[in-house]
Amino acid sequence: MLAPLHTSPVHVPVFDALRDEDHPGLELRHTVAEEVRARVREAVDRGARAVRCTRSTIGGVAEATAAGAGVPVPRVDRPTAAVAAGPGVVGLAVLESTPRPTAAPVEEEAARAGRSARVRAVPAEGAWACFEAGDPAGYARRVADAADAVTGADAVVLAQASVAPAERLTTIRVPVLSRPRAGLAAAARLRHPAPRRHTGG
Repeated sequence: MLAPLHTSPVHVPVFDALRDEDHPGLELRHTVAEEVRARVREAVDRGARAVRCTRSTIGGVAEATAAGAGVPVPRVDRPTAAVAAGPGVVGLAVLESTPRPTAAPVEEEAARAGRSARVRAVPAEGAWACFEAGDPAGYARRVADAADAVTGADAVVLAQASVAPAERLTTIRVPVLSRPRAGLAAAARLRHPAPRRHTGG
């Protein structure tokens, strides 16, 4: 069982759909909460072997709970940041609060790998209005259009979990990295790590 930790219920169907596509049979027990540490403890008490934080803005707090929780508490944007295709990264955001939390893990992962990363934020104009109007198709389309308009980038990172469907709509030639898909895959590997190969001796 994996316990995704969200700050909004709108992320629940996004991760359920990705689970159904990529990891059928994986049990997800979603938690929607603002008080991160308490919710992590509750998820562990209910049997979670890993707790995946799905929001960049609380990622630092979520990671800090790992030592006391006794289970991995990785943030959803770490895997995507680690596979950025080059130093020029664009974080595509629909909220003003998101660009900096999106840039930070990219820069941190690049530093760990001994690389440099130049992260710039690009807004998806009009996308949030579609979201608030209950138009998920229009929301995804606006984000995809904004990604396709990006120039001079090695990779585009979609900054919110809710924009994951836009990943399949883009036509830009550089990688468009959806954090939820990569993050869920990484969390699933934590739950079911690959068996070690026996080398004899």
